[in-house]
Amino acid sequence: MLAGLTLALGLALALAAEPPSCAPLVPAVLDNATLTGILGKWVYLIGSSKYPPHLEELRALKHAIFFFHPGSHEDELNTTEIMRMNETCVTRKSGKIHVFRDNGTLMHVDGQVTSTAELIRSDKDLLILRHLNANFPGLSLSARSPNVSKEHLEEFRAQLACHKFTDDEIFLSSEKDACPVPGEEPDEDGEAAPAPQPV
Repeated sequence: MLAGLTLALGLALALAAEPPSCAPLVPAVLDNATLTGILGKWVYLIGSSKYPPHLEELRALKHAIFFFHPGSHEDELNTTEIMRMNETCVTRKSGKIHVFRDNGTLMHVDGQVTSTAELIRSDKDLLILRHLNANFPGLSLSARSPNVSKEHLEEFRAQLACHKFTDDEIFLSSEKDACPVPGEEPDEDGEAAPAPQPV
């Protein structure tokens, strides 16, 4: 009787510890329609990584907005990033995204630093990237606006749980830390944030 109870309790604990079931992450097909669809402005919402250098960057990143622009040829995109790193607003316009259609990956090149990711098929107003860094997994979620549905956030959090990211490997951006974007109106509070510093 006691052995049966112990076994049942152990099974219940094992089931409780299993990550939630979630849909597989399906890479998007990197065709002209997909690439045209991701052009424009994105708001970075949440990111996770097990790659130590990225973890350090995520700890410092408080908020980010980025733009994809057409590059000099069809398999290249230019990027502009406006982000708050700790207390400083930084603007980077030097980045390029190289598109590798054959294996469905995007490579971000900024100076001597490169990082590779897969674009995951999702809602047209969401941008989910699976980051590929020396076998250290990473996932990030960006959206066309900071107002994402609760369902979409829950689905992404379920993916993070499935990939066994711990709380100290997951970082949310904060809209209150947003840097001013040239050409856009200031926020409702009318607070003047420090101007971005070009890098």
